[in-house]
Amino acid sequence: MVVAVYTIVLIIPESHSLKDKRRILMQLRDKITKKFNVSMAELDHHELWQKATLGIACLANEQRHVNQVMDQVMNAIYQLPRIEVVDCRKEFL
Repeated sequence: MVVAVYTIVLIIPESHSLKDKRRILMQLRDKITKKFNVSMAELDHHELWQKATLGIACLANEQRHVNQVMDQVMNAIYQLPRIEVVDCRKEFL
């Protein structure tokens, strides 16, 4: 069993309030978790309007499959017009 965890720091320039940030992150979470069957949660910067740290986890039997899924997740996030990725770290457990 292989677990991959991405920790991603995002900037959301379009956000002008915590309500905007939560709406954007909720749309992102719904889109990514449904399409790729991964888990996602906001880990840090809860009180900042334009910054968020997300944790994304994927579990599978083979490392090749986990890598493939997580690469697709990151490609989808990088292509979103309202979000800028500042930092991304990958860990395997």
